[in-house]
Amino acid sequence: MIRNSPDHEVSSGNVFADLGLPDSEELLAKAALVREIASIATHRHLTQAETARLLGTTQPKVSDLLAGKLAGFSLERLIRFLNALDRDVQIVVTPKPRSRRQATTRVTGAVAGPARARA
Repeated sequence: MIRNSPDHEVSSGNVFADLGLPDSEELLAKAALVREIASIATHRHLTQAETARLLGTTQPKVSDLLAGKLAGFSLERLIRFLNALDRDVQIVVTPKPRSRRQATTRVTGAVAGPARARA
């Protein structure tokens, strides 16, 4: 029996754009910042309540954040959260390469690891 392989699409590198969501670049940047916040909390062995106290928010908001509910969180607020977790955030603007049709927004940097996490 010969099986046909399922059709597939190659990702653009942005799952939000692939899903056709508006503001996909912003959503991708927010997701990267949330991933960093979650990694820091995990490496510090923080509960959601402890994380909330450090961020100056509530445990239910931290729960929403870690569950990927990004709508209630601006990029600015996520940056403030990272600052509250002793992280510097740099915003760098560069010309887009000629080889790419569109300019992009992206977050770079290593996710918190044992060497970077502070108690």
